[in-house]
Amino acid sequence: MLLYNSLTRQKEEFRTAEPGKVKMYTCGPTVYHYAHIGNLRTYIMEDVLDKYLRQSGYDVLRIMNITDVGHLTSDGDTGDDKMLKGAKREHKTVMEIAKYYTDAFFADCQKLKIRRPEVVQPATGCIDDFIRVISALLEKGYAYEAGGNIYFDTSKLEQYYVFHDFREEDLEVGVREGVDADENKRNKADFVLWFTKSKFDDQELKWESPWGLGYPGWHIECSCISMKYAGETLDLHCGGIDNVFPHHTNEIAQSEAYLGHKWCPHWFHVLHLNTTSGKMSKSSGEFLTVSLLEEKGYSPMAYRFFCMQSHYRKSLVFTWENLDNAAAAYKKLLAKIGTLLHEGGTADAAKKDALLAAYYEAMNNDLNTAQAVTVIYDILKADADAATKLAALAEIDGVLSLDLIGGAKAQAEAAEDAQSDIPAEVLALVEARKAARQAKDFAKADALRDEIAALGWEIRETRQGTQITKKA
Repeated sequence: MLLYNSLTRQKEEFRTAEPGKVKMYTCGPTVYHYAHIGNLRTYIMEDVLDKYLRQSGYDVLRIMNITDVGHLTSDGDTGDDKMLKGAKREHKTVMEIAKYYTDAFFADCQKLKIRRPEVVQPATGCIDDFIRVISALLEKGYAYEAGGNIYFDTSKLEQYYVFHDFREEDLEVGVREGVDADENKRNKADFVLWFTKSKFDDQELKWESPWGLGYPGWHIECSCISMKYAGETLDLHCGGIDNVFPHHTNEIAQSEAYLGHKWCPHWFHVLHLNTTSGKMSKSSGEFLTVSLLEEKGYSPMAYRFFCMQSHYRKSLVFTWENLDNAAAAYKKLLAKIGTLLHEGGTADAAKKDALLAAYYEAMNNDLNTAQAVTVIYDILKADADAATKLAALAEIDGVLSLDLIGGAKAQAEAAEDAQSDIPAEVLALVEARKAARQAKDFAKADALRDEIAALGWEIRETRQGTQITKKA
C-alpha cells in the first residue's frame, strides 16, 4: 500500500513497527461547538483509511482525543480558551458544554457512518500524565518557566520545522494575522506546556501542579494521550492539514524530546473543504453542519458520497450545486443497485475478486476514493450475475461506507410505497406522457400533463427522474 507521508512529502510503502498491527492516532474535536462539514471531511477520510487498513488485514488500534481544555482561539497560544468561550456563549459550565458537543460530534459521526475509535480520551482525564511529561521536559532542559507559565524551548532542538523548511522570519508576529507577541517566550517559536493563574484568571478548569494552579496547553494533550495508550511509538498520525503547524510540529518536538527517540514515522493529512470564498470555518459565516444539511433535505450519505468523489489531498470546493450533483448521482447509483436486489443467485468468488482488482489497485495507490467510486460504476456495467456484483459492492462498501445495498433497498421500498398510493388512471397517463416525450410529441405530452393535473396530481421532471405528487 502506497500512502502519502506529509513528513517526507512523498508517497511511501506503508509499513508498521510490528507486522500486521497499526497504532493510529487521530486528533479529535475541540468540543466547544458543533463540528462543521469541513471538520467532518477529515474524519470521513480518516475513517476510510482506518477501515481500509482493517480490510487489508491489519489489527488497528485507533486513538482519538477530545479537547475539552487548553485549545486557545489563536494557535500562537493567545486569546481565550475555546471551551471557556463556548461556555460564556451559552451560559453553561465548561463540562456541560464539553458533554453536549462531544455527544453531538459522535451523533454526526454515526449519521456519516464514521466508526468510533477504540480509545476516545478527553484531555481533562489525563492531567497527571501532562504534569509528569512536562516535569520530565523541565528536568531534561527542554522546558522553562517564565511569567508563571511553562514553555517548551524550541532552540534546544536540532530541527524544529520538520514538516516544511520554514524561514523563521516568515513566522514572525505580524506576518501571521491575529497572533500577539508573548513577552515570556525566549524564542518566538516556543509554545506553552502549562498555563498558571498568572494568565486567564477566569479559566474555569484548573488543577494543582508543581508550578501552581493552572491548566495544560493544547499541544501536550495529544502527545500524552498517544503515549498513554500506544506506548513510546506510533505508526500513523492523522489530522487536518491546518494542524501541520504548529500543532503537529509541536507534538513531534515535545514527544521526541521526552522520549529521546523518533516517535511517529508516517503522517496523514486531509486538505480543507473550501467554499467559493475560502476555507470553511466556524467564524467565517459558512457554518454548515450535518443537521443543517438534513434540514435542507440532504442525506448524510450524499455528503459522504460528495467527499468520496475527490482525493483527500485535494481541496474540495463546497457549493450547493456541487452537493446537488452528488445527491442526484448517489440517488441514481442506488437505483441502479436496486435493480440487482431481486435477481437472486450465488456469487462467483473468482469473478468477484476479478471485479475488485481495480478497487484494490485504486485504494493501494494513496487511498484513491474517487477511482474507487468509478470502480463501483464499472462493476454495475460488468458482465457478471447480480449476486456476484452485489458481493463485490458489499466489500467496497465495507470501507467507503455509502450504505449502497441498504440504501438501495430502502429507496426501492420507498418508491414502491409512493407508487402504490397513485391511482392506476394517473399512472397510465404518466406512462403515456413519457412515451409522448420520447417521441418528441410535446403538444400531446403537455395535454396529458393537464389531464393528470385535472385528476389532482402534479408531475415534474427532476435530475432524479419523474416525480408524481398529490396536489395540495
